[in-house]
Amino acid sequence: MTRFLLCSFALVLLYPSGIDMYLVGLPRIAQDLGASEAQLHIAFSVYLAGMASAMLFAGRIADLSRKPVAIVGAAIFVIASLLCAQAHTSSHFLIGRFIQGIGAGSCYVVAFAILRDTLDDRRRAKVLSLLNGITCIIPVLAPVLGHLIMLKYPWQSLFYTMTGMGVMVAVLSVFILRETRPTAPPQAASPQHDAGESLLNRFFLSRLLITTLSVTVILTYVNVSPVLMMEEMGFDRGTYSMAMALMAMISMAVSFSTPFVLSLFNPRTLMLTSQVLFLAAGVTLSLATRQAVTLIGLGMICAGFSVGFGVAMSQALGPFTLRAGVASSVLGIAQVCGSSLWIWLAAIIGLSAMNMLIGILIACSIVSLVLLLVVTPPRVAQYDEEAAVES
Repeated sequence: MTRFLLCSFALVLLYPSGIDMYLVGLPRIAQDLGASEAQLHIAFSVYLAGMASAMLFAGRIADLSRKPVAIVGAAIFVIASLLCAQAHTSSHFLIGRFIQGIGAGSCYVVAFAILRDTLDDRRRAKVLSLLNGITCIIPVLAPVLGHLIMLKYPWQSLFYTMTGMGVMVAVLSVFILRETRPTAPPQAASPQHDAGESLLNRFFLSRLLITTLSVTVILTYVNVSPVLMMEEMGFDRGTYSMAMALMAMISMAVSFSTPFVLSLFNPRTLMLTSQVLFLAAGVTLSLATRQAVTLIGLGMICAGFSVGFGVAMSQALGPFTLRAGVASSVLGIAQVCGSSLWIWLAAIIGLSAMNMLIGILIACSIVSLVLLLVVTPPRVAQYDEEAAVES
């Protein structure tokens, strides 16, 4: 079992590392490539577009075999990182970022499929919560690591570091990871189970919407936090970095505590708690007149996402045995596209950073609370612990 957890964690971590590590070198990259920082900020959207594109086909291929998709995804990430390091124009750089997103997206899909294959429902929720906590460390550590690298080396070294990470994941995928795809549904499967494998079943769609709205909340928070803290709240870069590190610590603490809390409370209680925290955050931010109160509201967002997202993802994947790869792809595409659509619409409408965040918090909490109260897990989605693959 340890091998599957190690490989899954490594596969997932390529995605946030590809986003956060290069940001510290953006001014130098823009200068060397003859582009403005504003032009290269599109590299974030290009990377996400590459991830979404990969998810369109990676999940279906992963449902034939998990391991080859992990290996190819890591190899693509390695090649793309080298392309970015060797870029001489902004167009060349953006092409490399798009391909890098394809590699990261492929690995991301496989990681969730592997966890679905090898863990029962409750253990999967615990592991996904831990994974979320580890993922929260990356936005804090990656810029620090990038800064240390750039003290002695040019910005290309950032992408050579990503190349090394991709090579490590490829090695793990080749030599450590074993194929986990089930060759047949569990013996207890029935026509009901086959129906549950449909992507159009009511329970999956409800969890798809809940996780998409939750990711939209957290990405909106990440997107507006520089404007909100540095322009509206008057923080300098140092204070902003400290505030973001504090929020990351809240996320990590809650994520690492969630597996223990799951031993005391059922998953539905944690998901309800998550949405109540989102609602409380929206109300707090709308009424805040002091910086301390605003920071409390932002802390509620981090805690709400950390306590509920892993559990909701676990439930979303629960009904799927032979189609876990496709289900992971659909979840990933919905989350990336849904959050991007909201941020784009809010910008078109002209919402302020604070109103953009409050709006999605209120909408997410109300819709998700209704879904959680109305749509409960079907019995066929409850898997016995004996169904987990042991190694």
